[in-house]
Amino acid sequence: MYNTFKPEQPVGLMDFVRAAKACVTEITPAELKAKLDAKEDLLLVDVRESSEYEHGHIGGAHLVPRGILEAAADTSYPKHYPPLSGARDQQIVVYCATSGRSAMAAAVLQMMGFKNVLNLAGGITRWEAEGLPQIRKAEY
Repeated sequence: MYNTFKPEQPVGLMDFVRAAKACVTEITPAELKAKLDAKEDLLLVDVRESSEYEHGHIGGAHLVPRGILEAAADTSYPKHYPPLSGARDQQIVVYCATSGRSAMAAAVLQMMGFKNVLNLAGGITRWEAEGLPQIRKAEY
């Protein structure tokens, strides 16, 4: 049976983001860059929309927009995305523009049984502000 959630005050986007950030672990851009440079076994997931991804993304990132994340991660869904759905025991780093969508994505992946999910603090905006490299060509 479904639990009914009836807050005394309506909740907004930032309430969801704060709740997600309270239960996920974040990683700095410098820490992620070090992991990538060391060729650690990790799955890098960009949860932005395809137009954002094409504008610029971190090299090696898999595009899994936030809107389809649950379906992509669920092996019982016929159109799941094997690189993600098969990574339950692998380290996963998720990112978006500023880390709100990716925090919610990380929380959902944890609820789905993924064991080692990290959120990129500040998202690709902070990554870029720190002068770290991006891929800026459309990939089809």
